[in-house]
Amino acid sequence: QQILISFITLTTDFGTKDHFVGAVKGAIYSELENAKIVDITHEISPFNITETAYIIKNSYKSFPEGTIHIIGVDSELSEDNKHIALELDNHFFVCPDNGLISMIASEINPTKIVEINIHDRIASSFPVLDVFVQVACFIARGGNLTVIGKEIKGYKKLVEIQPKVNQTQNQIIGGVIYIDNYGNIITNIKEKMFNEVGKGRKFTIKASRYSFEKIFSKYNEIKGVDSKELSFDGSRLAIFNSAGYLEIALYRSNLNTVGGASTLLGLAYRDPIIIEFVNEVLPEFTTLS
Repeated sequence: QQILISFITLTTDFGTKDHFVGAVKGAIYSELENAKIVDITHEISPFNITETAYIIKNSYKSFPEGTIHIIGVDSELSEDNKHIALELDNHFFVCPDNGLISMIASEINPTKIVEINIHDRIASSFPVLDVFVQVACFIARGGNLTVIGKEIKGYKKLVEIQPKVNQTQNQIIGGVIYIDNYGNIITNIKEKMFNEVGKGRKFTIKASRYSFEKIFSKYNEIKGVDSKELSFDGSRLAIFNSAGYLEIALYRSNLNTVGGASTLLGLAYRDPIIIEFVNEVLPEFTTLS
């Protein structure tokens, strides 16, 4: 008999002090004893949908196709916060319809989305444990999404995840969506958009009272070839990170000593980041008569 092995990931804002994460894992093992459970993180800032979206978007592709991702952030069921299950990029997601799918599905459309309808059989104040686990295990056994819910065409869009382009003023208007473990500031501005709008023009990045006119390709590029590393510790820089998002960072930042970019630059979640491009004017030519 073939042993069924399913990869199931967990992303929540539960933290690790309480019993919630352990209870969810126990419930999965009770249903699928051979499951492979991976914690992406349980340290999402409470109810922070944008932070959740960023982390999921940049982690799910590292898992094998067919992996089921349970996302438990702002997951209490309400009229405005339905529960959904979807297939996207050969992965499955079980989550609240609170906008977090917006970033994940910004470049790849879901194959199928259903609104979970098993709540009438399960009365719960802990839907991740009682509903999401049931759905994930059903999918892991090869169940069809349409059995657990009615197929729907769309999902809730989260506007703040997407930066805006102001063509008349040659600007990209974005914002801070995540502060990482080093205190570095992740924006919602992607390198692809920067290149498409900028078209190689000079630019100024405005972040709080600070400005940047260069984007580095590596963190240590700021110190040059022959410079001593220590003298550049704490230097601020702009870079496109490994996920392709504009990041404002401090070189070799340490929250216990130098501090992080978020603290030292006075930038927090949702603060605006603006890129202004130079509107190049062609020189005037005079003809000789």
